[in-house]
Order: sequence, then C-alpha cells, then structure tokens
Amino acid sequence: MTGEERSLIAYRMSRATESIEEAKLLFDSGHINSYVNRLYYACFYAVSALLLTRNISTNKHGHLRSLLHREFVKTGLIPQEMGKHFDLLFDSRQEGDYADLVVFKADEVADWLAQTRTFVSHIEAIISGMA
Repeated sequence: MTGEERSLIAYRMSRATESIEEAKLLFDSGHINSYVNRLYYACFYAVSALLLTRNISTNKHGHLRSLLHREFVKTGLIPQEMGKHFDLLFDSRQEGDYADLVVFKADEVADWLAQTRTFVSHIEAIISGMA
C-alpha cells in the first residue's frame, strides 16, 4: 500500500469519526433526521476506507453496500449483525433524505449511535491489523 493510499484511508476514517461526533451534536439538539444521516455517513466513510485496503473504490452508495456484504460480511470479517446495522442506516438515510413526511423518533434511534461507534471501531481494528 502506498503512502497516498494510507493517507486516504486515514482521512476517510477521520471523516467517519467526525460524522459520529456530528451525529451526537445533532441528536442532542433534536435534529433526529440529520442525526440518522450522519450515522449513515460515518459507516459509509469507514466502509469506503476498508474497501481501499483492497484497491476497491466507489462513490455509489448501493454499490458500496453490495461490496460491504460481498467482501466482508459473507467472508466473516464483519459480523452479520453489523452488516444489518449498515443496511438499517442505508435504508433509513434514504427514507429520511428523500421521502416526504419522514420523522424519526429519538427514543427509537438513540441506540444507533453506540452501534455505529462499534461498527466504525470494528473497521478501524481491521484496518489497523493490516498495517
């Protein structure tokens, strides 16, 4: 892996961490739909970084989702429940961003923050193990 690739992976993981921090602030401010959006993007950036370790890159959300499952969930590197969490965030972000009259309830999505932190930490551990 080149230094440039390592830098890009580190940048995307940094974006993942930043998105989690943003999500917490949004939740605390009552902006629940935006909170869900930032949680999804935290996972998106982390998966994007992980894919780079295999020289795979995509900016298509659906393609990234397929690659996550094919390359990492089916192979056991990422547990199925984490893959399901990504799918939940993927679908919820789509719904919250593009469908009308969608309002997420804070009490129904509050635990998604901890699950997202776990997801991103797991990916960070995989990447660190490759170094």
